[in-house]
Amino acid sequence: MAVVIIGAGIIGTSTAYYLSQSETPPSDIHLVESSPQLFASASGYAAGFLARDWFSAASTSLGRLSFDLHKELAEKQNGYKKWGHTRSTATSLAETVGDDGEADWMGEGASRAKAAKRIAGNDDTRPVWLASRHGRPDIIDKGDGTAQVDPYQLCQFLMSECKARGVKIHQPAKATKVTRDPSGALSRIHLLSTETSEEYEIPCTRLILAAGAWTREVFMDFFPTSKLRMPIFSLAGHSLLLRSKHWPPPLSDGFPEPLSDHTKDRGNDMRNRPQSQPPCHALFTSENLPNSVPYSPELFTRLPSGHIYIAGLNGKYPLPALPTERQIDPAAIATLIATSERLLGKGAFEVEREALCWRPTTDRGTPIVGPVKKGNEAEEGVWIAAGHGPWGISLSLGTGLVVSEMVEGRDVSVDIRGLQL
Repeated sequence: MAVVIIGAGIIGTSTAYYLSQSETPPSDIHLVESSPQLFASASGYAAGFLARDWFSAASTSLGRLSFDLHKELAEKQNGYKKWGHTRSTATSLAETVGDDGEADWMGEGASRAKAAKRIAGNDDTRPVWLASRHGRPDIIDKGDGTAQVDPYQLCQFLMSECKARGVKIHQPAKATKVTRDPSGALSRIHLLSTETSEEYEIPCTRLILAAGAWTREVFMDFFPTSKLRMPIFSLAGHSLLLRSKHWPPPLSDGFPEPLSDHTKDRGNDMRNRPQSQPPCHALFTSENLPNSVPYSPELFTRLPSGHIYIAGLNGKYPLPALPTERQIDPAAIATLIATSERLLGKGAFEVEREALCWRPTTDRGTPIVGPVKKGNEAEEGVWIAAGHGPWGISLSLGTGLVVSEMVEGRDVSVDIRGLQL
């Protein structure tokens, strides 16, 4: 069985990771990525926030499975040191905490916290980097069901494991055509190296489309006569990566002066942080922009790197052919900087990175995970794993495991029938 995965983001790489430690020989697994830079969109530039129970009914079992897999992998592989897997409290500064996991909060410009269930009242836990005038946030989760990772580092770990096991990586390469044998079964995939312009073929009896926001375009290129129109769309979002003199917190009980070194390895002394120290924080709030556009900023702290990530300003920026062709909007960056000044204080941080990425969304608000059914002209042998919206990192490992199980014909770990086409 030759498995070809189109898209080497976190969903595709997670799928290859679990396939490579199961029944499929790693040399029969192919990851195809068109971008000259790996993890150049949401997989590398997302917040990295993990939640266990913030999902609608159709995604609940997958959310719990994936959250537990994140924890298990981190415990086995020293995830705190390698990709910053850390417990995180979730807090809200606005009346945005709801009990409606079905709501299209992202499309409405509302807060991610709208998908959460309030499980705790006020608490003494308060981010040390939050300007004092903002008072005490409401606690949504004390860290039992929420966590934080650096998504780029997690993707790098998964990719390195795939390569070490013998998974074949084709990057940068564009998949141009699907070939079937006389019986109609999948046979080969035609690739074009965008570095050398070389055209070549690889065997393919199972095809997984996990190209994120580009999945719809890939499907239409492969199956132009199909009556199925893949309901996956793109939503762009800007973000900043900050360093604050108030984060990470001091280690000793005496609380000395906050660390002020703004170098990139500033957080190295936090790598062995004891569990008794405060975990990371996720902060959800809302603002009124002058043009009345809904805006719900989200801030996430990371360890051991010592970063603070801020996002929440979404827009309908055109999807480029490649994520590396992004054009960052200076006005969006200015808005995020102004929000950072309001929440952290002027002069209290430095901007280390500006970013723009595209997340794959669906009109139903849940990802598409499962086979393309017969009768849609794509026939059997094709699976879709895309449309995770802002939850791609959180749902990545669970999706990768379940897709690997389906492709190999094994019993799946959780019921995902509600996520299929």
